[in-house]
Amino acid sequence: MEERIYIFDTTLRDGEQSPGCSLNLEEKVRMARQLEQLRVDVIEAGFPIASVGDFEVHLIARTIEHCTVAALCRTVKGDIDRAWEAIQHAKKPRIHTFIATSDIHLTHKLKKTREQALTDAVWAIKHAKSLCSEVEFSCEDASRSNIDFLCTIVAAAIDAGASIINLPDTVGYAVPDEYGAMFRVIRERVPAARNVILSSHCHNDFGLAVANSLAAVRNGVRQIECTINGIGERAGNAALEEIVMALRTRKEMLGVDTNINAKEIYKSSKLLSTLTGMQVQRNKAIVGANAFAHEAGIHQDGMLKSRITYEIMTPQSVGIKHSTLVLGKHSGRHALKQRYGELGYNLSIEELEQAYRTFCTIADQKKDIFDEDLIAIVEDRESAAEGLYHLENIQVLSGTNLRPTATVELRLRDDRFVDSATGDGPVDAAYKAIERITGVIGKLTEYSIKSVTFGHDAIGEVFVRVDFDGVLFNGRAVSTDVITGSAKAYLEALNRAINAKKRREGQQSSPNQQTVTV
Repeated sequence: MEERIYIFDTTLRDGEQSPGCSLNLEEKVRMARQLEQLRVDVIEAGFPIASVGDFEVHLIARTIEHCTVAALCRTVKGDIDRAWEAIQHAKKPRIHTFIATSDIHLTHKLKKTREQALTDAVWAIKHAKSLCSEVEFSCEDASRSNIDFLCTIVAAAIDAGASIINLPDTVGYAVPDEYGAMFRVIRERVPAARNVILSSHCHNDFGLAVANSLAAVRNGVRQIECTINGIGERAGNAALEEIVMALRTRKEMLGVDTNINAKEIYKSSKLLSTLTGMQVQRNKAIVGANAFAHEAGIHQDGMLKSRITYEIMTPQSVGIKHSTLVLGKHSGRHALKQRYGELGYNLSIEELEQAYRTFCTIADQKKDIFDEDLIAIVEDRESAAEGLYHLENIQVLSGTNLRPTATVELRLRDDRFVDSATGDGPVDAAYKAIERITGVIGKLTEYSIKSVTFGHDAIGEVFVRVDFDGVLFNGRAVSTDVITGSAKAYLEALNRAINAKKRREGQQSSPNQQTVTV
């Protein structure tokens, strides 16, 4: 058997059928290009007969250079012809035709006998083969089909010209041992099956899609049909990222690998979430926000000593920059000490112990602990709260055909400073004017406004998070004028950053315009 597993990505066909996940043509082409960067082997781009939008598969077929482009169709002449029309200009086209083989589907959906389904399948494969050199045949609801009939129709499909045979767990009914055994029986009883590529396509109704796919691999399957983030009908499909990393991480056991560029996995996941608006849950394997995050003190201690204690793969291997030690109520002293070191604080054992006790109290009250919270713990709060710069006046000029300009006057104790700047908008201009006065440059990482009261004169609360030399500081302010509130919130974050810098370096002299840097 080959050691290569072919990845058949059906994000743009089965995945797009997930409620709320429809994509327009531009989005489909963008996603297809990313799948090509990911190096999937096959992109199932759509079901051309289903709609005008799905027929636009032909634009994907013309765009993709290195992947096979497949189009799905029923065992009906109109479907097959339409599929071929859509993909005929692909560099590597594939017609993927299917018919249901379970008695449940034959009786209740198709109103056909097994013999009729067999006849339709053979005719469809031969017709598709006359148009396209590569034909895949799927037995819909294979996992609930009679195994004798399944052997019969698979043998006939191969004889008719199908070079890929897919046996889907269409409704997510199978369990791993059962699903793997189905492929084992097919290979034992249909000798020709050893000369074609057997494929799995698993749905996740029991949460077993990936487990079933791996069981299929251990029983001779060499193509896995899956989707990014596991999107798809009902509970979704087998998740590409989980399959790829399981095969790669456990290669010594499974003995196979894929051609996937795993460093593009996270980027692919984020792009799909952006295009569909369907975000993955935080605890999603491989690509979830918590996949490489550690909060428990025991885990953090192990991670600090050696990453392999609690990480079976590196975040970099899937395109994530680094692991995260999340500071929360379960964190320990080791993680806290490391983060303080990263923030520039070299705490003694006594100072760390005192800081840890305060940290635990705060962590019981807050979900998220920010760098600013940690800094506040070790600083004299009165000193940290004392503002260095105060907003005396702000004036902005903005309009449809005007370059946004802000003039800001700041007071530093008894001194006053005034400067102006332009920006992309009035808030950006105000921040740049503040930077010109103080000489301190920050990177705005978060900005939000919410109404505190109701009505046209409502008070707005502005929240900002600003990165000063790699350390995040928060600022809040309320005002009926959002520009004024934005400037005050930014100044609060700036003053906290300056105080933290002063505290770390043990400065005793008062800062001034020339020496205040962060």
